[in-house]
Amino acid sequence: MSTITTKDGTEIFYKDWGSKDAQPIVFHHGWPLSADDWDNQMLFFLHQGFRVIAHDRRGHGRSSQTATGNEMDTYAADVAELAAHLNLRNAIHIGHSTGGGEVAHYVARAEPGRVAKAVLIGAVPPIMVKSEKNPGGLPIEVFDGFRAALVANRAQFYVDVPTGPFYGFNREGAKVSQGVIDNWWRQGMMGGAKAHYDCIKAFSETDFTEDLKAIQVPVLVMHGDDDQIVPYADSAPLAVKLLKNGTLKTYAGFPHGMCTTHPDVINADLLAFIKG
Repeated sequence: MSTITTKDGTEIFYKDWGSKDAQPIVFHHGWPLSADDWDNQMLFFLHQGFRVIAHDRRGHGRSSQTATGNEMDTYAADVAELAAHLNLRNAIHIGHSTGGGEVAHYVARAEPGRVAKAVLIGAVPPIMVKSEKNPGGLPIEVFDGFRAALVANRAQFYVDVPTGPFYGFNREGAKVSQGVIDNWWRQGMMGGAKAHYDCIKAFSETDFTEDLKAIQVPVLVMHGDDDQIVPYADSAPLAVKLLKNGTLKTYAGFPHGMCTTHPDVINADLLAFIKG
């Protein structure tokens, strides 16, 4: 297994496929998953001639089950260490859900020359939780419910999320895949309970407004309008307004996990943006 050890001693697992001379694409997974959530995209872009990289966020997948550092500042610092270790230049950073927050936080701080473009897919920015500044957000009680469900029975919670809202499998006429549900559960249960608990605060309460304003590179914001995890109206349209060079692409009827349910559509649009 390929790993790096960060400054605080955390082992971060990563995959790195393809020619080291090819343009790198770095994939950032959602909560509570792992680099494996990007299998389809990594194979597609590898065959398109790119170098493809994905890591397991600390506390997730095969990385250390950390008790500390489960917040966006440390997540972004881990990405910076990985980018330096692999000497990534001119990279495309693609983040889904929590990974989209990680991308925004990292790209806003990245060393010059490291990042060429970024993509936010079903991503949490600008901020998820409801407040006076963000009246369209989700009430804190929603995220308290996530925490309570994780503590009460994490294994069952990690069945309920993919069976229902994550992939839109609770919608009438949905084509349900038991394999996709099982794979979500498998990835989730590989990670650490405390890291996953802490990460709920990181993805729901971090305000990415200043990150989005600071990003100079082109950013594609992709979001399904039937996203039941990160509701569309309070995320993608608001995020793109804060970006200097942002493009919004909305997918009618697509769920939160649209990279898995509609990979052909998503991969084609990603390729067009990267090559454009």
